[in-house]
Amino acid sequence: MMEEVNYVNAQATFSVSYRKASSHHMKINHLHSSYEFFYLMSGQRRFFIKDRTMIVDEGHIIMIGPNVLHRTTDAHTSEYERLVVNIHSGELAWAEGISPDFINRLLDHEYLILKCPPQTAILIEELSRSIIKEIRERNHGFELYAQTLVFQMLILCSRHLLNSSADSTEVQNPAAYERIFEVVRYMNSHYMQDMSLPLVAEKFYISPYYLSRFFKEATGFTFIEYLNHVRVKEAKQLLENSSMKVNLIARKVGFGSITHFGRVFKQVTGQAPLYYRKKGWWDSR
Repeated sequence: MMEEVNYVNAQATFSVSYRKASSHHMKINHLHSSYEFFYLMSGQRRFFIKDRTMIVDEGHIIMIGPNVLHRTTDAHTSEYERLVVNIHSGELAWAEGISPDFINRLLDHEYLILKCPPQTAILIEELSRSIIKEIRERNHGFELYAQTLVFQMLILCSRHLLNSSADSTEVQNPAAYERIFEVVRYMNSHYMQDMSLPLVAEKFYISPYYLSRFFKEATGFTFIEYLNHVRVKEAKQLLENSSMKVNLIARKVGFGSITHFGRVFKQVTGQAPLYYRKKGWWDSR
């Protein structure tokens, strides 16, 4: 049994997704150019971000920056309820102009994991329910009203960061996965080199079977899925910030052929590399 409420505006710069489900694995191609605000309203989720896996519980808030690879999968208990808001940097510009410290405190991180004190948590829960109600009922002005509620949540999170000694709640990696995360960090740094599961397994003195099985368990990705996503992430940066030809970008990030690069890039982003560069949507939206 699953309940969902979803909304994406016409410019795709603001989206809201509410889900209450007994089990769910996030779609693999979760790499986007917006900021993500994930609030776990109930249950538990296993969260993979960049090179870490953690179990997050009810009340945790995860804020993820643009182009940070992440995925959620079922944890010890599969039933959960969550709210996800994606918002493009352009939608945050006016707030940055008014109060840059407030925005920068939240957004100058690749990701943050927050657990607010009870009084703040109650307010965030109430705001979340109001956002869901607005998106579900879609009365006149609902998008603007929902955005104002999101900004109230962001302000509460920013205040919590200001008043707490740590930048982020520390959630530990499971010790059993530490060897896998050594592999992940290696892949993040050496993605441009010739790389395969057998070669990496040999480098880390583990069996290909062990690496294949536990890589998927720890990250939610297969080995090749993760490698492709890391390479596409770097290719996106080059398409956005350089005039380098697409065939050179393909080689630079580790793809052996431009055909394979184009196919994987479209699979991950939904767009062909040349269209992605020509459209320039990461900057204009």
